[in-house]
Amino acid sequence: MRRLPAVLLAALALVAGGLGAQASAAPSVAVPLGTTVTLTGQRSGEKVDVTALKVVDPAASADEFFTPDPGNRYISVQFQLKNTGTVAYKDSPVNGATLVDTEGQQFDADVVAKTTAGPRLPVSLTITPGNTALGYLTFQLPDRSKPVTVQFALNSGYADDVGEWKISGAVATGPRNDPQGS
Repeated sequence: MRRLPAVLLAALALVAGGLGAQASAAPSVAVPLGTTVTLTGQRSGEKVDVTALKVVDPAASADEFFTPDPGNRYISVQFQLKNTGTVAYKDSPVNGATLVDTEGQQFDADVVAKTTAGPRLPVSLTITPGNTALGYLTFQLPDRSKPVTVQFALNSGYADDVGEWKISGAVATGPRNDPQGS
């Protein structure tokens, strides 16, 4: 995934400073949870307002068939996607999301994970102009990994715009499964 040049992003950040909790382009640095970032896709008229709303860490598996590997945990991130473009947004959101930890390791969203955090975003999603989708994407990380940011891009991650939200310091909503107590 490409990022916009830092100089352009810095200029956009200055212009967007008065917009409150909405950024008009992909940020050069991670924005807080709850901030809406407008992303453009590869097709003409494809534009989606994306908001990372909530982090559930750890997220409990919703069934006994799909559980994290030993020594790993699930982390679920709730996203809201609103089609503000002029064409239908058709995508697989699970392919466009990445979680990054303090060591710079990147983790793709898990296609089959179901957690008790809430409804998942569908693997295949269509949102017509003006409509919204809400759901969780789930990642599998080692128990000791500390997530820092979550990234999202349209078109299964191939679009140029990338939204990035800060999740380090977000309140964990479940007990850690850590026998070492750290």
